Amino acid sequence: MAIKTYAALLRGINVGGHKKVPMAQLRTLLEGLGHGGVRTYLQSGNAVFTADHGDEESLAAEVRTAIEESFGFAVDVLVRDGAYLRAVVDACPFPAADLAAKQLHATYFSAPVDPGRFASLDQEAYLPEEFRLGDRVLYLYAPDGLGRSKLAEQLARPGLNKGIVATSRNWNTVTRLVEMTRD
Repeated sequence: MAIKTYAALLRGINVGGHKKVPMAQLRTLLEGLGHGGVRTYLQSGNAVFTADHGDEESLAAEVRTAIEESFGFAVDVLVRDGAYLRAVVDACPFPAADLAAKQLHATYFSAPVDPGRFASLDQEAYLPEEFRLGDRVLYLYAPDGLGRSKLAEQLARPGLNKGIVATSRNWNTVTRLVEMTRD
């Protein structure tokens, strides 16, 4: 199998002092799994690595298990290859180049999501905020930022995300991970 570059997206670590995963230890953990070119981005659970085995699902399971064994708590992990991350940026339905990075977010899903999952949301009630679905991703335009977004609050409801793993990144992180995973 050819060597591919991947990003591991960890959900909900290093937030408010909970589920602490120091990035140096995460890099060591990934190297211990036999991955090369390991780098992290920020403290919010973004790691890039190369692998010559597995696929996104098996690599995510491997990282998830290693984190639980090393740190003693479970963390949801999504692994996506560089081509997928580039496709997410290329398919963005919003004018990313014209927006501040804090206004645009991508929520990555562990599986394809049917639009019916979000049918209960009255999108017009949240305008000018908007969201659009893509390939295992939700794009969120929040002009006042995520912290003030009423739509983001609704999209994060457990009922809407039942049965899938969802983890969000701001557009700066989305594009930085594309750069870091370029083969």
